Amino acid sequence: MGKDKLRKFAEVATFENVVQLDAGKEYKGQWASKFFGNNMPVVLELACGKGEYTVNLAKMFPNKNFIGVDYKGNRIWRGAKTALEEGIKNVGFLRIQIETILEHFAENEISEIWITFPDPQPQESREKKRLTNPIFLERYKLILNQDGIMHLKTDNDGFYAYTLEQIDALKLTKFKETADLYKSNLVDDVLSIKTYYERKYLAVDKNINYVQWTFKK
Repeated sequence: MGKDKLRKFAEVATFENVVQLDAGKEYKGQWASKFFGNNMPVVLELACGKGEYTVNLAKMFPNKNFIGVDYKGNRIWRGAKTALEEGIKNVGFLRIQIETILEHFAENEISEIWITFPDPQPQESREKKRLTNPIFLERYKLILNQDGIMHLKTDNDGFYAYTLEQIDALKLTKFKETADLYKSNLVDDVLSIKTYYERKYLAVDKNINYVQWTFKK
């Protein structure tokens, strides 16, 4: 590991807005009250990377709490540091493997989940690692409240198609979907938030896929 990554790992451990690994379990069912000190809805960004969505959503919606979830501390460092420097209090970051999400959040605790440009895990042998496979979807369903909303943004057309297949197979309700977000009528201030990776894809004119759905039937 390079010196810069090591420095970021060390620094992120000192950030008051970052919770790492098993330490997150003590907040299960109490993220709003115990971590944020309020009773506002809690929104997750999974595979948050540098946390651009988490931080920008928090700025747009001060009446909600936002938690970016990722395993790579050197990436989380960027979003967490920005939130601290700008005094954004409704932002937190949780460094865990997303597979363990049920150990850190209680049933009905979350109001919304964003999945932004995750690793598409294109190999068939890695389907269980895809963040929209049925195993993960069942976990999200448990922690989302009754009216909870799911969002996916991805540049990977195969992963997008796979996600739509899972949504249709489970007979879930889609609210919005497009295979080319920036040429659709769906794009708004929220969907215009761009991650580091999204900017790279758009620079080479790659289409961006988006779908919004709910588990409520």
